Amino acid sequence: MNEAVTAEKIRCDACPVMCYIADGRAGACDRYANHAGVLVRLDPLTVLQSGAVAVPFLDGQQDDWDGDVIKGNRPFITAVGAGTTYPDYKPAPFIVSQAVEGVDMVTVVTEGIFSYCGVKVKIDTDRHIGAERAYVRVDGEAIGHVMTGEYGSSMLSLGGVLHLTGGSKKEGRVTCDALMRLCNREAVEVSIDDGAVVILQAGQAPVINGVPEKLMRVGCGSATIGMFAKQWVGHVDEVVVVDDHITGVLSEHQAGKLLDVAPTGIKMKGRRSTPGRYFQVAHPGTGWGGTDVDDPLTILNPFDAKVAWPGLRMLMVSTTGEQWAYYELDAGLVPRAVEAPAVIRASAERIAENCEPSVCSVLFMGGAGGSLRAGVTTNPVRLTQSVKAALTRVSCGGAQAYVWPGGGITVMADVMAMPLNSFGYVPTPALVAPIEFTLRLSDYAALGGHLDHVQPVEAVMGAAVRRVEPGEGRDPQDARNFPWGR
Repeated sequence: MNEAVTAEKIRCDACPVMCYIADGRAGACDRYANHAGVLVRLDPLTVLQSGAVAVPFLDGQQDDWDGDVIKGNRPFITAVGAGTTYPDYKPAPFIVSQAVEGVDMVTVVTEGIFSYCGVKVKIDTDRHIGAERAYVRVDGEAIGHVMTGEYGSSMLSLGGVLHLTGGSKKEGRVTCDALMRLCNREAVEVSIDDGAVVILQAGQAPVINGVPEKLMRVGCGSATIGMFAKQWVGHVDEVVVVDDHITGVLSEHQAGKLLDVAPTGIKMKGRRSTPGRYFQVAHPGTGWGGTDVDDPLTILNPFDAKVAWPGLRMLMVSTTGEQWAYYELDAGLVPRAVEAPAVIRASAERIAENCEPSVCSVLFMGGAGGSLRAGVTTNPVRLTQSVKAALTRVSCGGAQAYVWPGGGITVMADVMAMPLNSFGYVPTPALVAPIEFTLRLSDYAALGGHLDHVQPVEAVMGAAVRRVEPGEGRDPQDARNFPWGR
């Protein structure tokens, strides 16, 4: 490096890239900058003013400790804006002590650099968006895949070390960018191989092939029959709830039997499971009940002439109540669409009323290891043991983190419970995410913590900190708005 060039730049050691940063400019990560020769963090340290959302707590009516080591009725120092220890062996940026109801507590905060990380995306929809194991792509690059579907939702697994560092440079960059935007609650458009184009955004309805999804299904077709059968008796002779998974038929269903609904001679396509429950009545799709049909009559075979009768009343409805049609059989026992009575229209609306709004949920998932744990203790395995023994509570940006069983510290947190823009990146590529460890001071000493770096909470609660409610948006006076070049 030329000495003249080196003299006007400073070296950043926040990540393995080790940028030389000119005055007035930020490093490759956009997180650290050179301000008049001083390395500064662009995001301020963030403090949660109240943990009422991210950290449940008692209202003071009970004096006994309930196991909540964070105690959400006090300011909580998050790791957002704290900085990082990686890749060096050094104590975490902030190790903060605070007395809580006479108990000395310590919160260790650091922004972890996560190469082993990704997101799990839950999409509330009965539309078919892609086959299980199909690649999910952004800008043509594979960033994840479709997972096993859950009740009323499609699931995606995005990111992971193989996409971040195991493929091409472009794949890594695209994956990292998509993950960061999703975790920071921004919209990301993905395409699924041989499937749909979906716009994902945490806390917002998914947009599938250009159409915003509205409702999450009330249940499968069989469950819908069970929930609403009593409301149909006396007003209709047959009900078919169209569903890609389990299509329900009222007259054959146990609910219909208990209500003395007479046989109708209906004949369904697909594979009969148990009475009133049918699989594979159509192919998966974006039509009625997550099938590929726009005309529900296509899933019926001709009625049994020995049982059915002219004038038989039949309602066909989807699992969200958004699609429905009312028919009566003519003299040839062919269903003909007719105007529905008000009570039938109301029953379809009742199904829709019982459906929850469709939304995308984004859960950050990462493995905390390496020098991150060394920043907490001189004997890193003891931190893992303390977490598994429930002596240490793990949070991400103040949000409760679920710690997976088994080895290591693998955490998962809802990005909607974290302060907005809690995530950054480094050009490894890897995500930068906040993580906090909270425990009793005595337990911290026992696991070999960096006691000589503990500082009281008052020492870090100056004017420079950003105070937010859990999940609150970024402060418009945030330091990221400084007019520095990039």
